[in-house]
Amino acid sequence: MQEFDSIRPYRDDEVPGVVERVVKNPEFGKAASTLVMPTFLRGTPLGDWATSLLLRIKTRHLRSVHDCQLFIADYFERLVFDTVEDLTVSGLQSLDTSGVYLYMSNHRDIVLDSGLLNFLIHNAGHETCRMAVGDNLLMNELAADLMRLNKSFIVERNVSGAKATLNALTRTSNYIRHSLQEGVSIWIAQREGRAKDGWDRTDPALLKMLALAYKEQDEGLQGMLREVQLVPVSISYELDPNALRKAHELQVVAEHGHYDKSEQEDLESMILGLVGQKGRVHVHFSPPLAVTALEPLDTPETLATAIDQAIIGGMRIFPTHIAAAKALGDNVPGDADVPELVNVMAIYKSQLDACPPKEREYLLLQYANLLRNRQALGVIEAEPVDAL
Repeated sequence: MQEFDSIRPYRDDEVPGVVERVVKNPEFGKAASTLVMPTFLRGTPLGDWATSLLLRIKTRHLRSVHDCQLFIADYFERLVFDTVEDLTVSGLQSLDTSGVYLYMSNHRDIVLDSGLLNFLIHNAGHETCRMAVGDNLLMNELAADLMRLNKSFIVERNVSGAKATLNALTRTSNYIRHSLQEGVSIWIAQREGRAKDGWDRTDPALLKMLALAYKEQDEGLQGMLREVQLVPVSISYELDPNALRKAHELQVVAEHGHYDKSEQEDLESMILGLVGQKGRVHVHFSPPLAVTALEPLDTPETLATAIDQAIIGGMRIFPTHIAAAKALGDNVPGDADVPELVNVMAIYKSQLDACPPKEREYLLLQYANLLRNRQALGVIEAEPVDAL
């Protein structure tokens, strides 16, 4: 539909031209070399050249979005094997593989959150979903091409004026509803931007945006929930490769009131999030939220609270969370869900050692706020995990 051309993912007929443009981009060769080249060649001119040549050969037969996703899946699986100590999942077995879902998760990593979700649902027999990304991430042409090849659609944020803003929000809402009615599931984060301080909360304004496409039903959020299977998803990382970057940004904002990103900063964060060590990772899928007499969920605030309770309840407490909370002087009830791993705790301690003293509290909060979140909401943990 032409009304969505400015925000939709690429179509199959657009794939060959976009792939050709991507593999010719020098930035792509440099970034991809960290994934496909031996360590001694990564970041070298020879490694970048060899990567570009290899990718031109390997991508010459890509003719559809599905082809691209299968191609990416091979590298993504290797990346998970190399950078994740253990990937576990719970709740997914309760979701019908033929179902169409609106997945809403906490947001910690630009690419990995939705990437892990698609990886897990694909391996479980579900169709991959379309993913919402803010237009601020698409200022870089390479990032925009890679994301739109991988079924990402654009949430327009850089608009000015009340009318233009409403039109942009309505277009996004209508596209999400259109996709779900087509039988394509959607992933969207619970708030704009990553929770750099680890404080995971759903923005009621996001829920208002989602409900715009259902206004004609005159039932608001309840009407949307009767039509849409909204699945809260909890993503827990034992380590955050971008922890130092986030701590620095938070400290600068606290001191100066704003933070000016460099042109390549988001792309650099994407790459570090992918290739950096993450320790153990757990993903929990809650049951779809339902409207009941006891829990009407008829306002953005009540629905946001229900989503928060599901997401925080599905999180896993790792030893890094416990250690950070204790370092901040918190009273920590109970232990971590899993035992300490020496190599993981060494990386966590190296992050603390590398963190300037005035930024240290912001780094600790990224890990400790999971426990504070759970205490603030009074939630208990979800079902036991299943290892992959």
